[in-house]
Amino acid sequence: MANSMNVHEMIKDKRQKSRRHKLEKAIPFLLFLAASVSVVTTVGILLTLIVETVMFFSEVSFREFFLSTEMSPLNPSNPTFSILPLLSATLLSTIIAMLVAIPIGLSTAVYLSEYATDRARRVLKPMVEVLAGIPTIVYGFFAFTFVTPVLREIIPILDRTNILSPGIVMGIMIIPMVASLSEDALSAVPNQMREGAMAFGATKFEATVKIVIPAAISGIIASFVLGISRAIGETMIVTIASGSTKNLTFDITQSMQTMTAYIVEVTSGDAGAGTTAYYSLYAVAITLFIFTLSMNMLAKYISKRYREVY
Repeated sequence: MANSMNVHEMIKDKRQKSRRHKLEKAIPFLLFLAASVSVVTTVGILLTLIVETVMFFSEVSFREFFLSTEMSPLNPSNPTFSILPLLSATLLSTIIAMLVAIPIGLSTAVYLSEYATDRARRVLKPMVEVLAGIPTIVYGFFAFTFVTPVLREIIPILDRTNILSPGIVMGIMIIPMVASLSEDALSAVPNQMREGAMAFGATKFEATVKIVIPAAISGIIASFVLGISRAIGETMIVTIASGSTKNLTFDITQSMQTMTAYIVEVTSGDAGAGTTAYYSLYAVAITLFIFTLSMNMLAKYISKRYREVY
C-alpha cells in the first residue's frame, strides 16, 4: 500500500515538474511579447506619421513649410502653411519654462542633497514630487485664471492669452523633474569628496559649488535636457493659456500658438479629414517627434559621456 502511494506521488511529482518545465519555456516568449508591444507601437506611430506627412508634402512644398512666415491653414481662398510661427511659440514657451525650472529645481536639489536633514528630506522630497502628479489641464486653468490676471496687474499690455503665463506655469510643472533627478545625481557623489574638500578648509557652500556639482554635472544636465523635452511636448497648458493666434513674433505678451496646441486645434474638427489642413497636423507632429527624440537622445549621450564612476 505504501509502495503504491509512493508510485502515485512520484507520477504526480513528475507531472508537476513537466508543467513547470513547460511554463519555464513559455515565460521568455511571453516576456518577449510584452517587450515587443512598445516597439511595435512606436513603429506603428512612426509609420502613420510618415505616410500622412508624405500626403501633406505632395501638396505643399518644403520651402513653404520651413521658410515662409505665415500660417493660415483654414483660409478658404489662400491657405498658407508655415511651421515657423508654431516653432517660435514652442521655443519661447520652453525657454521661459526652463528659466523658471532650472534655478528653482537645482536650488531645491542642492538643499535636499547637501543641507536638509534625513527627516526633512524624507518629508520635503515627496511633497515636491506631488507637483508632478497634478493633471496638466489643472495647470492650464491655473495659468489662465490666476497667473495671467496677476501678470496683467504688473504688465498692463499683456494679452488675455499670451505665451508668458503658460511658460511660467510649465516651469513650475517641470521643477519636480529637475529637482528629483538632480538630487539623485548629487546624492550619488561620495561623501569622501565633500569631506576631503572641507578638510582643506573649504566651506560647505564652496565644497558644494566647486566639488559636488561638477562631479554630478552629467546627471544635472541630463535633467535639464529632459525638462526641455517635457516643455516642448506639453499640450494642455499652452492650449488653454496661450491662445490660437499663429504669430511669428518674439513678443511674449502676445497670444501665440505652439505646435502641440495646433495639433489639438486641427484634431478638434476645425479642418475636415482628407484636406491639406488636416494632413498638416502630421507634418507638425513629426517635427515635434523629431525634436523630443533629439532631446532624449542628447540627454542619454550627456549622461553616458560625462558620467563619473566612483
